[in-house]
Amino acid sequence: MGQQVRRAGVVSAIVLGATSLLTVGQASAATSHTTGTVTYMCGFPMIGQQPLDITARFDSPGPVSAGGAFTPAAIAGTATFSAIHNATIFSAANYDGLRGKVKAPVTATNATPASATVTGLDLPEQITPYVPGPRTVGFTQDAATAVPVFTAGAPGQATFALGTTFQLEVEFHKRDNTWTPWTLGCTVKNTNPAQNRAFAPAIPVV
Repeated sequence: MGQQVRRAGVVSAIVLGATSLLTVGQASAATSHTTGTVTYMCGFPMIGQQPLDITARFDSPGPVSAGGAFTPAAIAGTATFSAIHNATIFSAANYDGLRGKVKAPVTATNATPASATVTGLDLPEQITPYVPGPRTVGFTQDAATAVPVFTAGAPGQATFALGTTFQLEVEFHKRDNTWTPWTLGCTVKNTNPAQNRAFAPAIPVV
């Protein structure tokens, strides 16, 4: 009888310990925040101002304390060229890829600074044969990316959004294995109603 009690106590301790670890893991799990597709007008070589669709994401630690500092992590996103621009840039003009860096301004509500810029997001070399249809390339945070630190405001929630500008400092790759540098300076496309540039969900401030 005594051995059974001791065994039951050991099993209970193990179960409680595992449950505690699981609870801690859930509490500290990162929360992913994403945008929808945001269309910017960008200055392309030869064809001038053209639309480029951007999506972005980042991770937060979940709820943050009022007055507490936090740094967005795992920042990444995509840039999508329309089927027409894929045909004119990556087929007719003999380009088949690109590489470079991305600069992404963001705005914050109930957090400071109210605006800041993530610089040095990596757009790795992506060379692929022309395929009719849209062409999507990805960019991501790496060790060289400079990410601003934010301070949460009052209890409630903090919201973040992509800025009204966006920049890609890229090199387009030609099929003859040469590279052409170009800076794509982009401004959010004016629409009515205005585009939703916010990341969702908001970050709880406690």
